[in-house]
Amino acid sequence: MFFQKQMEFLLGSICLINKNIFKQNNTLISMNRKRSDNLLNDIRGQGLSVNAIILIVLGIAVLVVLILGFTIGWGSILPFVKTNNVQNIVTMCETACTTGAQYDYCSTKRMVNDGANKGFESTCVELSSNETYVGRNYGVSSCPQIDCSSA
Repeated sequence: MFFQKQMEFLLGSICLINKNIFKQNNTLISMNRKRSDNLLNDIRGQGLSVNAIILIVLGIAVLVVLILGFTIGWGSILPFVKTNNVQNIVTMCETACTTGAQYDYCSTKRMVNDGANKGFESTCVELSSNETYVGRNYGVSSCPQIDCSSA
């Protein structure tokens, strides 16, 4: 009798354990729902905020512009930005005159971008004596110490 009661107890506890193994929650409800309804309620984990997404998109856009600028060249990417290097040219010509650097003053061609006209190459002598360039008021003065006729 004792053995029979233990067997009933063991079989009863096994049956209780097995009852919960194959239990499914709300099978009828979840079968009738659309997939999109389940996705809205079953979101788990941490999502990205809108600010983070905007910053990522802006970062990628800046990175693309930088890559294109360094590979293709800034002149073709930003053609509307005019650079003006006239003051740099004037300073280089004055320095060449002051130091007596005949080759730099007479022969070295410099790329001149004034922002109004198309860029061109010219020497300091041409910028100081040519009628076309003198009329544009670049400010390159002639250098009496250097004789460019022999250069």
